[in-house]
Amino acid sequence: MGYKFKIMTQEQAEDIAFNWHYEAEYSFYDMEADKEDLVEFLDSKKRGDSNFVVTKDNNIIGFFSFNKVDINTIDIGLGMRPNLIGNGNGLEFLKAGLEFAKSKYTPQKITLSVAVFNQRAIKVYRKIGFEDVDTFMQDTNGDSFEFLKMSYQC
Repeated sequence: MGYKFKIMTQEQAEDIAFNWHYEAEYSFYDMEADKEDLVEFLDSKKRGDSNFVVTKDNNIIGFFSFNKVDINTIDIGLGMRPNLIGNGNGLEFLKAGLEFAKSKYTPQKITLSVAVFNQRAIKVYRKIGFEDVDTFMQDTNGDSFEFLKMSYQC
């Protein structure tokens, strides 16, 4: 059985926000680590119909957000259930998200931003075909962090 994408409910958003906790430096991605991101993630109006939970065999394994940048570009955000991280699931999960984005939004380009320290994710993104675009500093989680902007041609 493959991956299924469904619009995120409030209950699912709260579960992810308060119960998904990542190990060591990856705790950077805990929703509670940045209060502004947490407020936005928990606001059903701001989530709208662009945030999806991803299930496989009726279990939530992750989520994707899809934000239209312009007529040809979708910017994505994603997260995988913490206990599935680092077990070789990333490539298949990302492929499913890209296929969903292509079928739903028909973009010419998909972009994402990732913290530079997250070499594990960057390796997966590059393997699937994302290319480095630029680096930038962003204030988040109470400090300033370097991020890598990446782009994928559909």
